[in-house]
Amino acid sequence: MLGDWNIGVVIPARNEEEHLPKVLETIPDYVDKVVVVDDGSTDSTASIAKNSNLIKLNGQGVGAAIDAGHQKLLQIFEGKFVSVVIAGDGQMDPSDMENVINPIIENKAHYVKGERADRREKMPLIRQIGTFLLGLLTTLACGQRVSDPQCGYTSTSSEVLKSWNFSKSWKGYGYPNWWLMNLSKAGWKIEHVPVKAIYSGQKSGLRISSFLPKVSLMLFIGLHIRIIQNTIEKPSIIIAIIWITYICAWIYTPVIFLATHLADRLHVESITRPLHD
Repeated sequence: MLGDWNIGVVIPARNEEEHLPKVLETIPDYVDKVVVVDDGSTDSTASIAKNSNLIKLNGQGVGAAIDAGHQKLLQIFEGKFVSVVIAGDGQMDPSDMENVINPIIENKAHYVKGERADRREKMPLIRQIGTFLLGLLTTLACGQRVSDPQCGYTSTSSEVLKSWNFSKSWKGYGYPNWWLMNLSKAGWKIEHVPVKAIYSGQKSGLRISSFLPKVSLMLFIGLHIRIIQNTIEKPSIIIAIIWITYICAWIYTPVIFLATHLADRLHVESITRPLHD
């Protein structure tokens, strides 16, 4: 425990037999319960985690695994608690955990998000570009600055978890973005704290080609929902003009593009058409 708060740790893991033992060995002593969620592993991940509260899923996604862990802690603890998420691949430093928990215990936040300040020099260029783009979209969708949206090192108050609609939660890798967006929309207090990035040969299962478009679309839709809600709550003539301009741009831009394309095509055909006497 920390203060009068129980502390639970959720560890999503898929084929992490190499890294999970060290993760479990370095869990701080103040942690009361550990839940390992084995999401369809084909190695010895489940047997390594047999002394923890083990949940087995059939490859439903990292978001679904974390949700299952949160819900297990809701069953275990009767009083208030903090649920901390750390990855089973050893990329999160347990020594950062107390800093991730403290804002909740001190009643400064309901949700705390880790931000890897030292990640840039440790990430491939393509991942850096993707993180920047998603950070920009997440910032716009949440209405607060988010520099490292994909870091899953988080802590959540039981107050949030007891009210959360898990049936509508995001199941895949866009989980941190989804939570930030919906927590912001619901008015929960969010804090961001620096954490260390650890890279020692781990291989990510994330595929940029499918992940980036899917999560970007989710955030794009969330951004528009947020703007519409703000417009309804605080209407004004200026906002109405902006909306009219915005909608017209979406309508007329494709029309102008098609008209220009058709005109160019007709021009080319008129040049290449054979002449007849």
